[in-house]
Amino acid sequence: MTEVRIAEHEVFETALKRFNRKIQQAGILAEARRREHYEKPSIKRKRKEATQRRKAASKR
Repeated sequence: MTEVRIAEHEVFETALKRFNRKIQQAGILAEARRREHYEKPSIKRKRKEATQRRKAASKR
């Protein structure tokens, strides 16, 4: 779980920026967006295969 402690005289906006940066680095936001809607296993498999094909093609 991502946590940000606010200093005694810290402005809320700076703490919020630090929190957003930590969430981005942890990949929590991307994971939440990916899980926002149900994805059928067949579609998930096709997406995974397409990603592998793209990676293999870029290595050539």
